[in-house]
Amino acid sequence: MSMIGLLGLLVAFAGCVISVLCLGVAHILYKKRSFERSETFAWGGRVAAVLTAVALTVCCAVLVWCFFSGDNTIQYVLDNRSTSTAPEAWLYKLAGLWAGRQGSLLFWAWLIAVFNAVLVFATRKNARPLDNGALAISSLVLTAFVSVLLFSEGNMPFIVTDSRYFGDDGTLSVMASARSMNALLEHWAMAIHPPTLFIGYAGLTIPFAYAISALIVNDDSTEWVNRSTPYLMFSWLLLGIGIGLGAVWAYVVLGWGGYWGWDPVENASLLPWLVGVALIHSFTVYRQRGAFKRWSVFCACLTFCFVVLGTFITRSGLVQSVHAFEGDPVSLVMFGALIICSLLAGIVGLIVRRKSFGATDAADDDIESMMSKEAAYYVNNLIMIVFAVLLAYMTVSSALPSWLPFGGQSLSAGTYNAIARPLGIAYLAVLAICPLLGWRRTDKKAFWRNARVPALCALVLFIVLMIYFATYLLPSYQAMIDMGGTQASGLLEQGNPIYYNGLAVVGFAVASLLFFNALFMAVRSLKRVDGAKLRRRLSLFGGSVAHGAMAIILVGLIGSSMYVTEITGYLPYDEESDSVSETFDIQDFQLTYTGNSIDELGNGNVRYALTFDVTKDGQFVGTVNPAVQLVSATQQQKLEASVIGFPLEDLFVVYRGVNDEGDFSMDVRVNPLISFVWVGFALLMVGCLIPLFAKRAERRRGGPAVGDVPAAELAEAEPKERGKASRDAAPRKSVVEETAAVEVALVEDAEGDAAADADAASKAEAPADAADAAAKAEAPADAADAADVADAGAKAGE
Repeated sequence: MSMIGLLGLLVAFAGCVISVLCLGVAHILYKKRSFERSETFAWGGRVAAVLTAVALTVCCAVLVWCFFSGDNTIQYVLDNRSTSTAPEAWLYKLAGLWAGRQGSLLFWAWLIAVFNAVLVFATRKNARPLDNGALAISSLVLTAFVSVLLFSEGNMPFIVTDSRYFGDDGTLSVMASARSMNALLEHWAMAIHPPTLFIGYAGLTIPFAYAISALIVNDDSTEWVNRSTPYLMFSWLLLGIGIGLGAVWAYVVLGWGGYWGWDPVENASLLPWLVGVALIHSFTVYRQRGAFKRWSVFCACLTFCFVVLGTFITRSGLVQSVHAFEGDPVSLVMFGALIICSLLAGIVGLIVRRKSFGATDAADDDIESMMSKEAAYYVNNLIMIVFAVLLAYMTVSSALPSWLPFGGQSLSAGTYNAIARPLGIAYLAVLAICPLLGWRRTDKKAFWRNARVPALCALVLFIVLMIYFATYLLPSYQAMIDMGGTQASGLLEQGNPIYYNGLAVVGFAVASLLFFNALFMAVRSLKRVDGAKLRRRLSLFGGSVAHGAMAIILVGLIGSSMYVTEITGYLPYDEESDSVSETFDIQDFQLTYTGNSIDELGNGNVRYALTFDVTKDGQFVGTVNPAVQLVSATQQQKLEASVIGFPLEDLFVVYRGVNDEGDFSMDVRVNPLISFVWVGFALLMVGCLIPLFAKRAERRRGGPAVGDVPAAELAEAEPKERGKASRDAAPRKSVVEETAAVEVALVEDAEGDAAADADAASKAEAPADAADAAAKAEAPADAADAADVADAGAKAGE
């Protein structure tokens, strides 16, 4: 089996090289106006890209077959096999493909190849030099990944297992029994979390490839944006799901009571997601205003750089992390060079094409008023990129020279929080206000007319939150400070109490305004729905749900990360009487010990569990069973937290074993408002998925499809004319386009018409009559609302 896998890698490498060379020659011949020969070479490059995907599919299938069949002749399979006897053991066997460094890299490469194949089939009837260039760039990236697999022994997934791990009869020896999947990975969330992240990572290669291709062919039209937007949205959505599932896994498996610890590898997954938000907004302005062109190219390159940075962090040994693999010099050089080259390609390309990639109308790149959508988009991009760059710098700071700020230091979670919290609140404040703004400038009367009702409702919600803050959160904070110890020191390190609690108050105010702005957007989007409007309005409704979800998440983050009550200590245990002399009390909860158990699991592991009855204010509310599982193969301890969830808080109980005297070591927390995080995350996903169940409205068509224009005729056209042909095209829907998330439908179906109405209204001599002017549009009853909602829809990705 290892030989089949090795041959698959060789074929994949050859396919990558052939694809890049053929597509490169095709571009040169196209520039020389040798169109038939160009098309022949382009066809060869596209076939080679599909062949690469097939070869890597075979490689992945070999490992999956070995995991399920129990074939341990490949070292990677032996090291990452699951010995679980749980009902979901089949899922852990499949997860072995991406559980280790070699398999995860192979899986990532395969996903890039799949996206390349999708690109080939999506553009097979109307392929242009722009598409072929994007495929060439993506194939070049894939070449780097396959090279790392093929030419680095530490990354080769098909090394044959050493004979010492087998007995004379071919069965595994005692030495081999210690090699298996990390027990912490045997959880449903962790089995799904990595592949969703990898799909997001791989898909973000395509927008980068189109950006560089647009620079190469000098096409500043919206064609490259339209082509890459579905891949961007699909990948960004999957990346967000992956981050959320990782938070769930951290909360229920690791036993530390939180869901985000600012670990370097956690940060690496967040970086491209943050810049992806900026890229989504840049694309929106690019399409609608012909502006932010340089922003879009730069953000596409930076997003891809941060994707590769994640690989660089986990595989180079540059920083220490519980998620990172052992350092590898080949990965260090290859991925480091890929980061530098991709960023330089974007910067140099923008310098060379600085005139071509200026705004269609120079005024569109200017900000006439800070109370305008342009200003909001600009601030949005600035916050996201500044935060991402700061986060990246802080993540790798431990590997930097000591003379640099934070150089040589491993930063605490409190340091990250001190930066992330105010920036995050500022960003969501912009998000809350942006739907009420107009392009270029905002009429004050129209602004207050649209803002007054949501603002009054938000004030009511804010008062409710302040009552909860004053009666529960603030006393909990003060109790932790009065308790002293490391928890109190950690809270004080994050800021003066006035600033710390003031930031929470501001966050609640922003969340209240954001929630009701989103709610009113949702109501407007579904008002008087009929016929063809249904599809458009459902898309806008999905964006509104996503906005509201962010407000709910913000409330949950404030409570569950800033006002946690934690008590650690020992319960004296008398083994003879099987009893403890006292209860464990935290806030208004009381834990009473009722017994313990020792269970031998089917795979040789042993589970030690305690049982407590829990009362709240004297009323019985449930039973908790925290446990420690001892993995026999590795002697690793796996903590199993027990949680009782309430609408406004979680009781989180962890048993950490016994001390030398036999006392139980306990770690108990009360996490307020954490359910808001999970509910908000679920609503965010629902908001992104709603448009998938509504057929997308027909695009406006005004010219021939690109596929109907002969290659020679395209070559005759000037870049601007080719851009017009691209904008007028009706591209065939691809697999990824069918699964693109909210912004695709929002921007392409609704925002264009409504933004035009909004512009007309803002330029009118009598702004107060804007609604009357909008009433004369095609949808008289809804035009004014449609303008507001569609403007808001442009920001659905947050």
